[in-house]
Amino acid sequence: MAKFHQGRFRPVNPGKYKGDPSNIIYRSSWELKLLRYLDKHPDIVWYSSEEVAIPYRSPIDGKMHRYFPDFIVRKKNKDGTTNTVMIEVKPKAQTKAPNPAKKNATKTGRVSPRYLNEVKTYGINMAKWAAARDYCEDRGWLFTIFTEDHLGVKR
Repeated sequence: MAKFHQGRFRPVNPGKYKGDPSNIIYRSSWELKLLRYLDKHPDIVWYSSEEVAIPYRSPIDGKMHRYFPDFIVRKKNKDGTTNTVMIEVKPKAQTKAPNPAKKNATKTGRVSPRYLNEVKTYGINMAKWAAARDYCEDRGWLFTIFTEDHLGVKR
């Protein structure tokens, strides 16, 4: 993913933030880039970051967990209407199923720990995103995932 970079974001337009504008946390340089865009763009009516908890069942342990999507954004469209979009920021690699051809990439021929971790991460992400899509559908919102391609950053 993006270089590990986290901190508190101080908005230029705190009135646009739905939540506590003194407690906006970003967990990557990609999230920081998107926060700056949301704060300054005139078509963004309001935005929030990790302010909503969505329950989901983990395929790993079968238990219920809470997913905090990165952003919820209310934006004004060119025709004057508005819509709400839930945005998750992730590396493109984490949005695709792991390549099974790489699972035995160890000298002993055993399943590699890296592959197992990728399978676990992908499974959890799919469960979270399915719950997020249902949550958004119930509210007439959109759900999307922003990758490095959307954010114009290089890996």
